[in-house]
Amino acid sequence: MKKIAILEAPFVKEMMATTTNLYRLGWDERNGGNISYLLTEEEVTPFLDVTDSLRTIPMQFDGSGLVGRYFIVTGSGKYFKNVAMAPSENLGILRVTKDGKAVELLWGLDDGGVPTSELPAHFMTHISRLKIDPENRIVMHNHASHLLAMTFTHELDEKKFTRTLWQMCTECLVVFPEGVGIIPWLVPGTNEIGLATAEKMNEFRLVLWPHHGIYGAGRDMDEVFGLIETAEKAAEIYTYVQAQGGVKQTINDEQLSDLAKAFGVTPRLGYLN
Repeated sequence: MKKIAILEAPFVKEMMATTTNLYRLGWDERNGGNISYLLTEEEVTPFLDVTDSLRTIPMQFDGSGLVGRYFIVTGSGKYFKNVAMAPSENLGILRVTKDGKAVELLWGLDDGGVPTSELPAHFMTHISRLKIDPENRIVMHNHASHLLAMTFTHELDEKKFTRTLWQMCTECLVVFPEGVGIIPWLVPGTNEIGLATAEKMNEFRLVLWPHHGIYGAGRDMDEVFGLIETAEKAAEIYTYVQAQGGVKQTINDEQLSDLAKAFGVTPRLGYLN
């Protein structure tokens, strides 16, 4: 069967469109940010010969929980602004090897490129989220500006941080009723930060990296982008409110409870008084 040109693949087009949009929003400056997208073999085979591995790239962590899984990911040191112009240089399609210690490159990452340095955090998060939701496919990291700023000015307490976001914008409780997780500041690109993020992802779909950015996970690109976008909008409103002299009135707990009932969501236990 003749293969369809890989640039016609819906998942490649989606990665191109999303990275372009994230750069446009200013959330992925320079080579900041990364995305991984879990694919099925059935999605990949119309476009690639999956028996033809270009090269094997070692991983410095145990990926045995994802053996045989396919991903399209952004590359290390690559700029989101360049993805749409040169996708094969900035993206790669990978398959986790049978021992879980490496990935096989099936397409992309031209000229010796390698996957994002945050691959451990991404893969560990995928492993965590797949246990919670077998339909989880996307992990996204970016430097959403107002959320990043809030980590310098707001107490880094998960309950307090979440409540502030819920109170800034009515839709927040509906979009992320489980709240936002927060880890300590850790060196990026390490197994340590990957483990801390993955542990939080057992409870949250949004995890803040203080003074760095945010991680989001979900079933598809729209869900994850929308999660981060909604939290970022609330953080932006918080910034405006603080600049205008601080809160004079807000959405109270009774109203938040009514909101949750109206939309059929369950706020994180203990977060509403």
